[in-house]
Amino acid sequence: MADPSDVEAALDSERQFILTLGGFALEVPGATLVTHEKIPVPRFNFVQEKGVGAERQTAFFERALDHYFQRALRPTFRVPDPAPTHVDAGLRRFGFRPRPSPLVLMLERPDSVLEEPSDIGVRPAEAGELDLIASFWTGEKERPEFRSAVDIAWHHPNPDERLVPLLAFLHERAVSAALLYRYRSAAGIHAVATRADARGNRAASRLVQWVLAHRPTGPGARTSIFADSPRLQHRLEALGFLPARSFRVYELPPEAELALPPVGPPGPPRWRPPRSSAR
Repeated sequence: MADPSDVEAALDSERQFILTLGGFALEVPGATLVTHEKIPVPRFNFVQEKGVGAERQTAFFERALDHYFQRALRPTFRVPDPAPTHVDAGLRRFGFRPRPSPLVLMLERPDSVLEEPSDIGVRPAEAGELDLIASFWTGEKERPEFRSAVDIAWHHPNPDERLVPLLAFLHERAVSAALLYRYRSAAGIHAVATRADARGNRAASRLVQWVLAHRPTGPGARTSIFADSPRLQHRLEALGFLPARSFRVYELPPEAELALPPVGPPGPPRWRPPRSSAR
């Protein structure tokens, strides 16, 4: 069983990764609202549920959804698996549905599998390869914003953090990439991507193995990565990871409108500050 402190460190590192790329996080009772207005994807816009009581869930959901809907963002909700019955019912009432497979946080084993010989070469990206790095995740329209965010985090890090873009090569061609981000004692492998015409060569697996073998962010950090399918989880277990915590992810179907139901006619305030008697 994973040490809870290692799990929390890994989750904190993931949040810091989104923040360092230009996002922000808002703490509300029972959850953290992770938001990135300029990268409008669920991976960077989600609610991390931490415990919402049944009597307070309606106000919580309305507050959280209003935060994202005002920004025209479609968030997901991450709820520790198994999801509490009242949270599941509340999300379904607002149109959210759980994904078929849970999202699993994987932590490296102390006895991680050693690096295997391969035709795939892996190394940290060089400064002149920033456009190449960005091309793995963005089109030309979105690229300048993402490129700038990676450039700042890479070359001008805050204390306690380090970002290392990684590239995997097959026959001198970059076929896979990832962003390795360390915050304090936790390092996370993020955004692993492989060119469509190079899949099947185990380039992504080779990249992950290389991280565990070479520790490019320095010693003393435990590495984590997320699995969003049983197939990926099985593959990561073979590479030296173990499941540490599971989340049920709820999302809106594509046809859902970003709107809250009407709140009804206005009424008097539900709470008033106490009044002291006049002297």
